[in-house]
Amino acid sequence: MSEANLVLFALLGGTALLLYGVRLVGEGLQRAAGTRLRHILSTLTGYRLRALLVGAGVTAVLQSSSATTVMLVGFASAGLLTLRQTIGVILGADIGTTVTVQLLAFDLLELSPLIVFIGWLLYVTSKGTPRYVGQAILGFGFLFLGMKLIRDGTVPLASSALFADLLRSLADQSLLLVLLAAIFTALVRSSAAVIGLTLSLASAGLMPLVGAIPVIFGANVGTAATAVLAAVGQNAEARRVAAAHAAFKVVGVVIFFPFIGAFADLVRMTAPDVQRQIANAHTIFNVALALLFLPFAGIAADVITRLIPEGRRTEFGAMYLNPAVLDTPAVALGQALREVLRMGDVVLQSLRETLLVLERNDAALMREVIGRDDLIDRLEEDIKQYLVKLREQSLTEDQAERETALIFVIVNLEEIGDVIDKNLMELAEKKMRGNHVFSAQGWREIAELHAKVLENLELSMSALAAGDREVAEKVIRHKGVVNVMERQLRQAHIQRLHEGLRESIDTSSIHLDVLASLKRANSLITGIAYAVLGQHH
Repeated sequence: MSEANLVLFALLGGTALLLYGVRLVGEGLQRAAGTRLRHILSTLTGYRLRALLVGAGVTAVLQSSSATTVMLVGFASAGLLTLRQTIGVILGADIGTTVTVQLLAFDLLELSPLIVFIGWLLYVTSKGTPRYVGQAILGFGFLFLGMKLIRDGTVPLASSALFADLLRSLADQSLLLVLLAAIFTALVRSSAAVIGLTLSLASAGLMPLVGAIPVIFGANVGTAATAVLAAVGQNAEARRVAAAHAAFKVVGVVIFFPFIGAFADLVRMTAPDVQRQIANAHTIFNVALALLFLPFAGIAADVITRLIPEGRRTEFGAMYLNPAVLDTPAVALGQALREVLRMGDVVLQSLRETLLVLERNDAALMREVIGRDDLIDRLEEDIKQYLVKLREQSLTEDQAERETALIFVIVNLEEIGDVIDKNLMELAEKKMRGNHVFSAQGWREIAELHAKVLENLELSMSALAAGDREVAEKVIRHKGVVNVMERQLRQAHIQRLHEGLRESIDTSSIHLDVLASLKRANSLITGIAYAVLGQHH
């Protein structure tokens, strides 16, 4: 086999291992800590320095600034965070991601088989968080193994005069290197993998620092592409977050680009070997961007807000489901929950207005309620399809339970919508057609039962939003109360029939069916509370 083929195979195989290692590290650490980190990010305040430190810390754990920024886009899309709150986190995330490259710059290539073995052993012999940590260690092992393959396989190129000339000409084309690195990083969705490849070439004597710096710049620009793609089709605030991330990177590169030679001289003073110099260049660049832009975070937020104004958005169909974040289950579940809560708000509105339709014989409002059932059906279908696609990802046990619970919730919400549309609205129409009037006592009883059912739906959605088990258990306890109340109200109505009350005789079938429909709706609401508790009844 020719030497050229061996070099090519080493490059291809090593790069594949690098990319797979990055994926394993990211997935393992997100499963081990993603839910907790997601909660930390979603409860951020506006303190810039704290946001910077949180962004750096979260990304150092997740080993991916893209994952952190995609989370931020998801939170902004769901209305949980504003652009001002996220700017510090974005700048911190860019610092945090340099930890990976600093680790890769250690001379651990010869130990890569041992790291792979330790990671594999922990992965196959553990459960829960230790298993995911093992997966991350296995990923780091593959990263180092891939770098070793590239370094060892490309050593013959160091003695090739033709390749040396090619490298010199490329080093003189700094802008081309920036563009190529940005495109490659956008495709593989990892700046760490691209810079890891650069470290491998540097350790083989094929990549000088002055050639590596444009690659670092391009990798930093390219890593913003993931967040930009995640923001496509989202609301204005989500698009602003993605734009801010991209803008900081591009402006930073524009500032540093004319001074590549001076920057290289500065970096050479930080370490004797070129691998560590490359890692330090990556860190210094991102720390400098944070120091440069953090004091002007408010001004940057104002400028980006003016450039990306609020647009009109349709209310029909899902608003918060973003397919681009399905490979980050912690974020995708958060967005699915936001959409489920929105669906719950729609059902609540219809249930609330049901009483007004029955009380006022309001035909126009009745048509609105009936029409809204189409939105409820559409949301149920959109959320279900999204969660089914999410199930195709590797979910933790906790994430799989949450996904299943959300499916139970949307199915029950859709059935409550059907009770309102196909039962209660048909009864309202029947009442209007016959010009029937409930007795004063009968109407008070219907209103009383309706208020109890409405309260239970509000409580169940609150329990779902907050994951509050106590509130969910309260809704379940209320089921028996509602059932007893419905039985007593039915008996009271029958008693009025025996007394010969004219209004009760005229509205008897409607009255009893309304009570039965409300009882059925409450039973479905109790099912939502069971789902919050993880019991799928």
